[in-house]
Amino acid sequence: MSQTLTQTLQNKAFRGLWASSGLYFIGNAMQAMAASWLMVELTGSSFLAALVQTSVFLPMFLLSLPAGVLADTTDRRRLILLALAVQAVTVVILSLLVLAGFAGPGTLLFFTFVAGCCTALFSPAWNSTVADTVPREDIGQAITAMSIAWNSARALGPALAGFVFAHLGAGWVFAIAVVSGLVMMQAIRKWPPKPHPKSRLPAERLWGGTLSGLRFARHSEIVLAQLLRTMAYSGAGAALWALLPVIGQRQLGLGAAGFGLLMACLGTGAVGAGFVMGRVRAKVGLEKLVASCCLIFAAVMLVTALVHIHLLVYAALVLGGAAWMAAMSTFNTATQTSAPPWVRSRAAALHTLSALGSFAIGSAFWGAVSGVADLPLTLCIAAACMAAGVLLAKPFPLRMGQEHEVTPGTPWEELFIEAEPNPDDGPVAVEVGYRIREGTTAPFLDALNQLRATRKRDGATFWRIYRDLSDSSRYVERFIVTSWADYLHQRARATVADQTLEAAVRDFLAPGENVSMQHYIAEG
Repeated sequence: MSQTLTQTLQNKAFRGLWASSGLYFIGNAMQAMAASWLMVELTGSSFLAALVQTSVFLPMFLLSLPAGVLADTTDRRRLILLALAVQAVTVVILSLLVLAGFAGPGTLLFFTFVAGCCTALFSPAWNSTVADTVPREDIGQAITAMSIAWNSARALGPALAGFVFAHLGAGWVFAIAVVSGLVMMQAIRKWPPKPHPKSRLPAERLWGGTLSGLRFARHSEIVLAQLLRTMAYSGAGAALWALLPVIGQRQLGLGAAGFGLLMACLGTGAVGAGFVMGRVRAKVGLEKLVASCCLIFAAVMLVTALVHIHLLVYAALVLGGAAWMAAMSTFNTATQTSAPPWVRSRAAALHTLSALGSFAIGSAFWGAVSGVADLPLTLCIAAACMAAGVLLAKPFPLRMGQEHEVTPGTPWEELFIEAEPNPDDGPVAVEVGYRIREGTTAPFLDALNQLRATRKRDGATFWRIYRDLSDSSRYVERFIVTSWADYLHQRARATVADQTLEAAVRDFLAPGENVSMQHYIAEG
């Protein structure tokens, strides 16, 4: 039974990591705000000020998946501590340069980008570490708690940064951000991530691990559906976030302070939704919750497009913030619970990549549309697209992965080969032969075809079934893996659900028959 958010926070390790995350998020928000405002003071250029935000978020887009590979294949504790240490040094240098008056626009952008790279590199490892501290059924509550911390930081961080900036200057804002990173380092030392299970297999390389993560997502129906739904929701919803400053200025006649209030309304709704999300999700289910979020957010965009009464817009934005957080945390939870341990960090990274990538593209797209059409029409079109997202439920259904779908299975039988190839030797062709009972061809082929996705998801680049022309009862399953090391990894990735499928296929064997398996290595 899933716990409530309050009960999840009673877990000491999770509470410690959650609290340190909150402080780190506040420090990052303060750093980003101070960098943007300092750029305005230095140059007066809105373009360069916008580039500060690019420097903050571009690294996450570029490095999320490679960082996920590192989190899945290396020591997560060392990765997190190293990234945080480099970030601390980077921001300390930036702080000293600003205090000494030597920081120009290029310096500010460079150090902001480097700090963003550090955040991007350790984020997947940190996310999987936090998830490891709670039982699997409570991962959703853990993600919701992290969303509350992040959304709270988005509201609190800029306000604190503005106060410190006004009284002490940007250099001291950066110094405070360093302290928040040091707190996070102490938390990971006190509650380190669980080590990866020991394996005799060679560790995946960065490029190969990246391809493995992409291959898994492509051939896992559950994860692919969640990533596509995330992209659709984020891309359509980006219109409101991207055009909110224009909405405030043109539709409502607000200044900078008024725009801050609009953002605060979105953040308040997101935080409020976090406290009831677990109960609501358990009561209504994933699809009804996400469909409701699509319709609510679409209605909010219509309100911002057509209504000029401030109070109504503020109230609508509170609902919009709640719908946004509820949907995005649901997608994230579904993705993380549907990925087995070997690829969990990469799945989390792909969720981030899907959300940020579609958000960035969507923001640019809706901004371009608003330059051609007027603002209300643009928001109405975006609202229609968001509402249409409900139609994705049938072709791309959402569900949480079941425990047997992510639990590693027992090792396969021994390989009967004459000599062990080198790890990089390949490609490797594998043939699995079946002689089946008479009259079972159709159901046998249906069962065998279900192995296609699992073989390709775990490493195969080619898969096909062949019928023996000299024996109508004999069929061969043939698949190809890039190297011997990749084949061994593929075997080790089989889950309990995969082995149940294989057992179902073997049930069709003729009496006294066994499965035959041959391995071939490419030569020349």
